[in-house]
Amino acid sequence: MERDESVTEGLYGMFRDVLRDDRGRVIWERPWIKNVIVTDCRRLLAGFLRGAPTVSLSIQGLQVGVGLASWDAAGPPAPNPTQVALVDPFPFTVPAAALQKDFLAGAVVSATPTNRLQIRATLGAGVPPWPDIHHTDITLREFGLSASLDGMPVLINYRTHPAIAKDPVSTLERTIWLVF
Repeated sequence: MERDESVTEGLYGMFRDVLRDDRGRVIWERPWIKNVIVTDCRRLLAGFLRGAPTVSLSIQGLQVGVGLASWDAAGPPAPNPTQVALVDPFPFTVPAAALQKDFLAGAVVSATPTNRLQIRATLGAGVPPWPDIHHTDITLREFGLSASLDGMPVLINYRTHPAIAKDPVSTLERTIWLVF
């Protein structure tokens, strides 16, 4: 009997957060948690393999958003593999140039391509620059990595998480692993 291949077999993401105070001391750190490589990532990979000229060749940024305050009481919803955008209609984007991207061999940085990619983002003091007209505070509840497909931004990775009340002087260090 022929075995059907599972679409998500071996394809997953993980993330870990560390929050530091204004002196660099760790306030808290969360363990590694799985996140979701979403459908548009698969479309992006297919376009790249086909040689489609409308596919971006790298991650365009890390979006962070407030999600919904109702998640605080009920708990954040599980990440959905068909998610196409953050729930926050006005997320903050950490641009690609501010992200550190490395290949990993196991948990060690590799100079050559591997099937594991590590993305590190540091949201320092004043980042995101909220409160603003769309956000009354700096409580983060969701994130996603974005790329470009046919000139349009698409999510390639998504996760909801417990609320992070980031004050204006703290620093959030987010590390994301994508395993293909």
